[in-house]
Amino acid sequence: MNAPLQARLNRRAMTVHDVDAVMAAETGAYSHPWSRGNFIDSLSAGYLAEVVTGEGVGLVAYFVAMAGVDELHLLNITVASVWQGQGHGSALLRAVQGHAAALGLGSLWLEVRQSNLRARALYRRRGFAEVGLRKGYYPAALLREDAVVMSLPVSLSPPGGLHGVD
Repeated sequence: MNAPLQARLNRRAMTVHDVDAVMAAETGAYSHPWSRGNFIDSLSAGYLAEVVTGEGVGLVAYFVAMAGVDELHLLNITVASVWQGQGHGSALLRAVQGHAAALGLGSLWLEVRQSNLRARALYRRRGFAEVGLRKGYYPAALLREDAVVMSLPVSLSPPGGLHGVD
């Protein structure tokens, strides 16, 4: 099933009312998804969390990030399976970068599974550098999987808006 490329999309703050749709996308995207509690706790803690939705198409993508002293740590970013490969991940990363700039934070950090070559390539295209490795960071089918730590310096002039999303 191909998602409509021209759907009118909107980016807005995630609320507890979005968690069912977020969980459906999360479990469809990952072998070891975040739990409902992870999302509820993130919202309760006041982390930056947004969803991209479309009228008649539901949830397209979402992210959760935590602000630190001089950094924004991207904890989760996901594009629903049907919407992948259409530029929504890159657009959402631009929005996250814009938030970091607006908050006056100098860098954006994330961890990604070492085996997730598609995501790592996207992050590199967006300017992230691989700066470290966290051994055994992620649960996996057998034992645990390493995480690649990636970082992006953030210009305090926000990048352009989220392409195709209001």
